[in-house]
Amino acid sequence: MNVTITHIDTACILLEINGYRILTDPTLDNAGGLYYHGYGAVSRKTDNPAMPVSGLENIDLILLSHHQHKDNLDKAGKAFLERSSARVLSTPKAAKEMDHVTGLDNWQTVQMETSKVSNLRITATPAQHHPWWIPEFISGTVIGFIIEFDGQENGVIYISGDTVYFKGIEEVARRYTIDIGILHAGGVQFRYLTGLGRYTMDSKDLLKSAKALNPHRIIPIHYKGWSHFKEKEASLRNSILSSPFIKDKTIFLKPGEPLTLEN
Repeated sequence: MNVTITHIDTACILLEINGYRILTDPTLDNAGGLYYHGYGAVSRKTDNPAMPVSGLENIDLILLSHHQHKDNLDKAGKAFLERSSARVLSTPKAAKEMDHVTGLDNWQTVQMETSKVSNLRITATPAQHHPWWIPEFISGTVIGFIIEFDGQENGVIYISGDTVYFKGIEEVARRYTIDIGILHAGGVQFRYLTGLGRYTMDSKDLLKSAKALNPHRIIPIHYKGWSHFKEKEASLRNSILSSPFIKDKTIFLKPGEPLTLEN
């Protein structure tokens, strides 16, 4: 079955499977705003979304890796989520703080009722959105997602969520064969607060994750558009193109342009 992926902004993609429309981490504000992410962390949005909100009609499902940071759910994204009739899957804390959200614990699976995609299941995967020496409550709980359905010939779709490389990614690799790995990068740092501690993958972590997961295809997202993303796109691309293991597997999406892949 074909899967179409359109990159909209940061970690926000539109994933279409036989007409079933999944939106991830809605970030829909225009560039220029200054945002507070908690515990003194502040950054500015530098890119506009590649698709207007009017292009996001008839969304069936929203996968929200976490709700507490504005680079994964900004003002327009939250407004869209609140007025949407789509089902929303996120963390248990998001479910407590937001209406119409179903919270998933790590490895919990939800069966989606739809005639468009046979036996569609979503499973929450662990993520570590902080340096190892920072307690989780500082950045809050984050999840990734496994997307499964009948007819997948080469494995499942994996969305990492905001995470660094850690043992949870190795557990994902043990449990699943990955066809499409959608990995959040950017090398997020707040140097004035926690020095060089990273809150998402940089290119080194992405390479380690790719070797552990061994996906057939890799799609990096969440690597530009905010001032706290400290690894530049050029550095990420150079690292990937310098790696014989992943350079031919990696696809950089062009913002706003749908890409169709067989899954």
